Amino acid sequence: MVVHLLVFLLSCRIQAVGAQMKLSPETLTVLRGEEARFTCSTSNTQWTVMVWLLDGTVALTISKLHGVLPSTNTNVTAEKSHFSKDSWVFVLKSTERNNQGQVTCDLQDFDRKTASLFVQEKGSVKVFGDNKLAFQGQSVLFECQAVGWYPEPSLQWQVNDRKVSQGEYNISSEESGKSLFTVSSNLSVTAAKSSYVCCLASVSALPTPLKSSVRLTVVAEVVQEGDDCTVPLAVTASLSALLLLLLLCICTVLCYRQRRQAKPSPQAAIWFDQSEVGKRSVAEVTAGEVNLGYSSEGPTDADYNAVITATHSQMDFASFRKAPDVVHCSSLSVHSESQEEENYKNIKRITTV
Repeated sequence: MVVHLLVFLLSCRIQAVGAQMKLSPETLTVLRGEEARFTCSTSNTQWTVMVWLLDGTVALTISKLHGVLPSTNTNVTAEKSHFSKDSWVFVLKSTERNNQGQVTCDLQDFDRKTASLFVQEKGSVKVFGDNKLAFQGQSVLFECQAVGWYPEPSLQWQVNDRKVSQGEYNISSEESGKSLFTVSSNLSVTAAKSSYVCCLASVSALPTPLKSSVRLTVVAEVVQEGDDCTVPLAVTASLSALLLLLLLCICTVLCYRQRRQAKPSPQAAIWFDQSEVGKRSVAEVTAGEVNLGYSSEGPTDADYNAVITATHSQMDFASFRKAPDVVHCSSLSVHSESQEEENYKNIKRITTV
């Protein structure tokens, strides 16, 4: 009876001590190369040594009196928590695939707690081919491949940010020698309108899936979008043609008026010549070569007739050069002839006396 009582009291003590210790998080998943952090805390102030183990191997030792003790593993360290003086944070600086396993916090002479660490690896994702052009209603095949993932990634298709049902595409997976997975998938899309076709790959530790996308352009849609601009383009072209025609008419009228002002009419030219010639005297017409009123020794009848004949010849020549002056010259010749006759009579009278 006494023995059973002692065993009961001892188990209660162990449970009480165990309840005073906590390790968090109980499960942690990170990507390779990222930092992993675990916190070990206790309300029992009597502990002296805290030991951290990775898959059963000692990685770091912490003394309550001296703090973190030197370690041969440079990839691990510990920080004192701000929440409690008896709480420490174990830090695995850069996780590797071989770090995956159990992480243990051992409070010597008291208790220990174990958590699980999972290390995943992020690969790449690619939709093969460039942007594609298709006729409306045509079936277009897309191929996507996610390479170098651990564990096997989940793969999803999207068309214009709309998830495609898994029944519309197939998935195949294979594992390489380094326990890395390659996942391939094919998707057939019926060209209805221009869209972005995206392939997404992800693992649980990745906050945002990796995405690769291409552009699918539907020819019928491009033509239809162009038709919407037909009316404005037609109106613009018509207005431009009308303005050009108006400008051409204005230029033609201005050129015609300028030419008309620069060249006088034939009637005006003829009238100008007639008026100018009419103002000229007979002497100007005959160029001053004949003086009808001069005689050195007194003219005889034969001489007088010769002068009259010469005068008429000169007048006829002048009238031939300038037709409008015939009347003027004729009248002038008659007047000159009568005047010459009077002068001749006067000369005869004076001679007779």
